[in-house]
Amino acid sequence: MGFVAATSTGIPSRAARNLEAAEWADVGIPLLANPRDVIKDLHTRHLPSPSTAVVAVYDPDGRVRASASFSGRVGVFDGWERRNALLSHLRRVIPHDLRLRHPVRTAVLMVCRDGVPAWTPEDGAWMWGLRDACTLHGLRCGSYVSLTGDGWNVIGENRAGRTPNSASWSRQTGGSRSLPEETPKPLPKAAAAR
Repeated sequence: MGFVAATSTGIPSRAARNLEAAEWADVGIPLLANPRDVIKDLHTRHLPSPSTAVVAVYDPDGRVRASASFSGRVGVFDGWERRNALLSHLRRVIPHDLRLRHPVRTAVLMVCRDGVPAWTPEDGAWMWGLRDACTLHGLRCGSYVSLTGDGWNVIGENRAGRTPNSASWSRQTGGSRSLPEETPKPLPKAAAAR
């Protein structure tokens, strides 16, 4: 999973580091038992604004073990860059599980963004990055959720809802805020537990 296709020049192909929605569905990602509750919980913990990613690690019993949110550059279609950002934040909030024979914890990624709720090439880069980061951190790759103005969409599962959405953070915080690029926000005490 950590290898990429090379072009005839020997340079890794950026197109190979992006997953289509159909490819994602074929990977065998475990379904979220109750996506609405998971998404509402992550939204409440991090209040993501557009261009914010939230990665959360769940124990086998479905409890959040750790989570982190960070701002990412818009227009990145290369999963390598997304993988590096995710891996960096996972390493900050939870030790790896590489010593285990089989992964037991699952990582879920929610990306708050502008645009259409359906799959985009940017989502494809995030999905490739999530899958690869999970492999390198000893985790099971879980669901990928896009959060747009239309609501939330679990890519590859045909499950969606209207709330929360990408504007929900503004209503709850009463204004706008900005995050430094690729910098983690402070975690709530429950999310910071290791």
